[in-house]
Amino acid sequence: MYRYRIAGLTVSSDVEIPGLHAAAGDEAADVAIALGAVQERMDEAAASGPNWAMTPGAFLLRVPGIARFWLTGGAAITYQPEPEAAPGDIAAFLTGATFGILLHQRGLVVLHASGVAVNGHAVLFLGPSGAGKSTLATALAQRGYPLVTDDFCVVGADGAGRPLIHPDGRLPKLWAQAIRHLDLADRQGAAVRGRLSKFYVEPPQVAASPAPLPCGPVYALREARGPVRPGIERPNIVDAALLLRRNAYRARLIKQMGQDELYFRLAAAVGNAGGVFQLSRELDFAAMPRVIDALERHWAEIGQLAGAA
Repeated sequence: MYRYRIAGLTVSSDVEIPGLHAAAGDEAADVAIALGAVQERMDEAAASGPNWAMTPGAFLLRVPGIARFWLTGGAAITYQPEPEAAPGDIAAFLTGATFGILLHQRGLVVLHASGVAVNGHAVLFLGPSGAGKSTLATALAQRGYPLVTDDFCVVGADGAGRPLIHPDGRLPKLWAQAIRHLDLADRQGAAVRGRLSKFYVEPPQVAASPAPLPCGPVYALREARGPVRPGIERPNIVDAALLLRRNAYRARLIKQMGQDELYFRLAAAVGNAGGVFQLSRELDFAAMPRVIDALERHWAEIGQLAGAA
């Protein structure tokens, strides 16, 4: 049995999951992952899609050629592999889509985001898969800003309702091209999945403590091309709320799980904390130093930057 720490939760698993750090201590697990029989369909589902179905307390996810996953009560994931599935493929889905859905079951706000620590706050970068979140966060870690979270991010709140970001502990996943351009070959680990040229990477710096960090500015990533020029803009409060809602992890499930109001409250809280911004930048590795320079100037302008965290 393996034990990990994911998004502030202790997780027990009967399968080794690359890219995660082991959990210390012997406290009871918040989430248990185990091999078992998983039904092919869900009778009397409250909502369903092409490869999923759900009731208020359970969720069935079918990934063709990989596995079926059964999630219950935000506390357990049972998986049944397909005969042709590779162990690495199953692990990738356990900590990606499947765990993100389980966090929604727990009533948590989950964003498709990577983040770094800047002056004691978590600065987040939102975007769909392929937007460059992990590459940008890893490049910032090279500049001295410790990695806080990669790919998905859980947002909690303190006693006053101010948003808090839970350090995740997982290794960023980068394509071979990004590893080469960022000169991280000596930090490259195992492949995420056997058929992909994507690898786990040990970041240059990580957040020193698992304690949650107050939320700083949040940036939605956008490619600068055509009429869109490089720069940082602050949208109005309605557009900011839509950006956050659009970048929820598995955003199409938010309405099905009755969490729309939760995300609109989040938009107001984040806006009052560090603010929501649109970051337009060139998708060119040669432009990465300019993007980071622009972010540091912006942090100085809004009072966020007082040296690397």
